[in-house]
Amino acid sequence: MIVPGAVLGVVGALAAFPLRLAAREVERRHAELRRGVTRRTTHVVFGRALLAKATKTGDAEIERRVKAERDAGRTLISENGFLRLLGLMKAPEASSLSRQSLVDQSRLAGDDLDMLSLFDAFEHDAEPYSFRDLILARKYAGLIASGATWGAIARSVHRSGPVASLTAKSLNLGSQHGRPDAIYLDDGTSELDGQLLFDLGSPSSGMFGDDTLEELFAEAEAAEEEGRHDDAAALYQRCLAIDPKDAIAAFNRANCLRGAGRVAEAAHDYARAIKLDPGFVEAWFNLAGLMSDEGKVASARRHLQKAIALDKAYADPVFNLARLEFDAGNLNEARRLWARYVELDAESEWARLAQKGIQFVDLHMARTAG
Repeated sequence: MIVPGAVLGVVGALAAFPLRLAAREVERRHAELRRGVTRRTTHVVFGRALLAKATKTGDAEIERRVKAERDAGRTLISENGFLRLLGLMKAPEASSLSRQSLVDQSRLAGDDLDMLSLFDAFEHDAEPYSFRDLILARKYAGLIASGATWGAIARSVHRSGPVASLTAKSLNLGSQHGRPDAIYLDDGTSELDGQLLFDLGSPSSGMFGDDTLEELFAEAEAAEEEGRHDDAAALYQRCLAIDPKDAIAAFNRANCLRGAGRVAEAAHDYARAIKLDPGFVEAWFNLAGLMSDEGKVASARRHLQKAIALDKAYADPVFNLARLEFDAGNLNEARRLWARYVELDAESEWARLAQKGIQFVDLHMARTAG
C-alpha cells in the first residue's frame, strides 16, 4: 500500500511500464513519484532496466547503491512490487515462507536472495515467499555455486517469460555455444541471454515517449558521472523539453552547469528546481553554496536557513551556515550551529572541525571575559 505523503524515487528505467503512467497512479494516491533520490524520498523503486546498464559498468555499482539506500532507511521496492502496490499487476498466490526459511532451505546466500528479489527473479519480491520461490532459490544457488553471479541470473531469467515457469526447467551455466557466462535451459538450445534481457522499445513504453526520455536521462546521468558537464547539461535540457515539470532533471542540470563554470545558468536551474518542488532541500542547499562562492553572503544565508527549516535533520546546511556566521563575526550563533551539527553528526571529519570551532569560540570568549 502506498501511503499518502510518501515520496517514491525511481532508480533505473522501468522495463515493463511507462513511468509517466506510474506517476499518475501514485499521484492518485496523494503521493509523489520522481526520477532519482532526494532527502525527501521514502521509497526507492529499482527499475529492471538498470541491469542492462550494469552489463557495462558491473554489478558492484548496483550493490553499492542498494546498500546506500537501505542504510539511509528507505524502503526498497522491486519493479513488480511497485506495480503490485499500484494494483497494476496481479499479486501472486498466497505464500508462507520467511526470508530466513528460504535461505536455510535453499542455501542461497541472503545477500544474493535480496538482490534477486529486488530485480524480480522470484515469484514474490519479498517475504513471505512461495514454494515455487524455494525451487527457484535452489536452482539459483546451484548456478552461483557453478560460478554465476546474482546479476547474471537476474539479467537472464526474464528472457523465458514468467519467472515462475522456470520452476519446471533445469538451468545450466554455459553451454556448447561457448558462452561460459550465459545461462541455458536444459535442452541447451534456449539461451537466456542477459545481454538481451529487455525489449525497451516495446509499444508499452514507446507509444508514450517514455523510452526516449528514460534513455536521455540515463545518458545524461552517465555523462554527469564521467565529468562531461556540458554534454550532461545539454542532455538534461532535452529531458526538460520533454517533461518541463521534472525537478530532478532541473537540479541535475544545475549541478552540471555549476561544474562547467556556467554560474548564472546554474543559479537559474536551481531556482527552477525549487519552483517545481519548493521542498527540494538539496536545491536550496546547492544554490546557497553557489551564492556563497559568488560572495553573495546574505543570499547564501537565506537559502541555508530555508534548507534547515525544510529538513531539520540535514546536517550540511547547518555546518555551512555556522561557517558563514563565524566569518561574519557572529561567534555565538556560529557556536550554536556547530553544536547542533555535532548533534546530527558526531563521527565525521566535519564533526571534528565543528568541535574545533566550538573550542575556538569558547577560548575566545574566555579570553575576552578575562
